[in-house]
Amino acid sequence: MSDLAAGTVNHQVRLASRPSGLPGPETWAHTEEPVGEPGEGRFVVRVTHISLDPAMRGWMRDVRSYVPPVGIGEVFRALAGGEVVASRHPDFAVGDHVTGQFGSQEYAESDGSDVQRVDVGVAPMSTHLAALGITGMTAYFGLFDVGAMAEGETVLVSGAAGAVGSVVGQLAKIRGGRVVGIAGGPEKCRLLVEELGFDAAVDYKSEDVRKAIRAAAPDGVDVYFDNVGGEILDAALTRLRRGARVVLCGAISQYNAEGRPVGPANYMSLLVNRARMEGYVVFDYADRYAGAAAEMAGWLRDGRLRSEEDVVPGSVADFGDTLLRLFRGDNTGKLVLRIA
Repeated sequence: MSDLAAGTVNHQVRLASRPSGLPGPETWAHTEEPVGEPGEGRFVVRVTHISLDPAMRGWMRDVRSYVPPVGIGEVFRALAGGEVVASRHPDFAVGDHVTGQFGSQEYAESDGSDVQRVDVGVAPMSTHLAALGITGMTAYFGLFDVGAMAEGETVLVSGAAGAVGSVVGQLAKIRGGRVVGIAGGPEKCRLLVEELGFDAAVDYKSEDVRKAIRAAAPDGVDVYFDNVGGEILDAALTRLRRGARVVLCGAISQYNAEGRPVGPANYMSLLVNRARMEGYVVFDYADRYAGAAAEMAGWLRDGRLRSEEDVVPGSVADFGDTLLRLFRGDNTGKLVLRIA
């Protein structure tokens, strides 16, 4: 079955070069090719929403990581959502809404591997890429499994107004924690406290972060959820309580650095406080996504959890410019490019 019009063209964004510092126009190549009918056991998705994530900067580097780097000339890797428009697959029908690694393009063909069918009647597609998607799973398993957060503990979150951080803080409140968020600027700090329910916020742009953390968490921090690395990680290490857990989720402050990344000078705090620092990759929890998503959907329905989203309308050609919003601190919550 197919709703594909004859002569449909797929516009794509490919990696043209590996950037030094912030990716610029020379990083990308804009290409197009015809969209054909899918082969047996495959289907075609019209992409409507593309997720933009800090991890994308790492995928541009030709270095070993938890996934291979994107190759020069390849359609740039991206989680995306869309609608099935042609199918020869028994489990996916025309009209189904799905999410998967469809890339930065208007149409994608798939065999169904790692593709999730989603209900846009329950929540919009952007939310299935945010709180109900990998973003939400990253927050859930990072806080509850890696961070082992318990009721009554104090949780400190950096990048707290970002996609993952904004969910982490809300989840910690749901589980009975006290939450301090670190964000940039008064408006983001206001959002954390007045709208997302954080107990306190630290503005790293205008405050002495170490002193501000001490004031906001005078008894210390049980779980530090790190999304930024660098100097803020170092400041947080000075405020650990005995047995604290430091969750390494990301290091956005270091992704565009041209030299070696800045490491923590205060790491001996881990020894003194019998604390641990642990990194994780959310894909390791894939067999538990369904259960976590069901629990989080319930919290969304009853209003205890909010999916903070920055949905930018545009075309696939706007992918590169929209991605830069993450590294300039221009966005709040989950950044999604909605294809007009």
